[in-house]
Amino acid sequence: MKISIGKLRGLQQIASPRGTFTALALDHRQNLRKANPAFVEDAELSRFKLDVTAALAPYGTAVLLDPEVSAAQAVAQGVVPKEVGLVVAVESTGYTGDATARKAQLIPGWSVEKAKRMGASAIKLLVYYHPDSPTARETEDFTAQVAEDCRKHDLALMLEPLSYSLTEGKLTSAEKRYVVVESAKRLVPLGADILKAEFPLDVSETDPSLWREACEEISAACPAPWILLSAAVDYETFLQQVITACSAGASGIAVGRAVWKEAVTMKPEERQTFLRDTALERLSRLTSLCNALAKPFTDFYAAEAPFDWYKTY
Repeated sequence: MKISIGKLRGLQQIASPRGTFTALALDHRQNLRKANPAFVEDAELSRFKLDVTAALAPYGTAVLLDPEVSAAQAVAQGVVPKEVGLVVAVESTGYTGDATARKAQLIPGWSVEKAKRMGASAIKLLVYYHPDSPTARETEDFTAQVAEDCRKHDLALMLEPLSYSLTEGKLTSAEKRYVVVESAKRLVPLGADILKAEFPLDVSETDPSLWREACEEISAACPAPWILLSAAVDYETFLQQVITACSAGASGIAVGRAVWKEAVTMKPEERQTFLRDTALERLSRLTSLCNALAKPFTDFYAAEAPFDWYKTY
């Protein structure tokens, strides 16, 4: 597919030289505040995120941060290496509406245009989506509007649809697969440049052939590169999911708690030791796997630059 110069440049910035993605995810907000009472204070939450960014960002291809306590602060303190891309979230934490009919919203006072001005390589938008929800159309329209803003400012869009149940119970493994695949089919064509997808089966599902089949179904359904999010599963489980997903056509990962979650409740000195040793080893191994197995985004996109391109840009 043809892609604009600005979006292509943004994708290059958040990818490896081979065109694969290992994004360090640190845009978490409310779940971190719940996990550590000290993080109710913005300064403490920011300190944690910058500690993790400083220790681990050099070993990924991009870092994903929020504008509230970490994106600008990480730039100001120089903890995002110049060769590592910066992806900035635009959505508010949580959702509005009923639990079975969820709605997303942007962070008040924040926008795609501001993210572009502060130097973001790409935008991340999280939406809660179920194709059969009464709010599905509203979510689709919301996604399309953010995608249009990204087109206007020539900024790549990483879209993260999170599945949910339309009943009080949780999704079955088969239902989750349906929702994840349908999300790829319906939302990505609205303007997403990368899909940040959940593993398409419940964590209780252990059949490797089913894992592979479900991941291949995402690849077949998604017209853009897709990357696997870690969704707070343990590291060893995520490692196996990554091998399966990348072997089935994924272009990499966005990994957060599977790498650094133990550090959330540690004191600063203990945290630094954990990040330098255990977390770094985990991320380095995942990065190597993605570089070896993932499908480069350049298999999907190319740009044209005739000599008069700037006249109509």
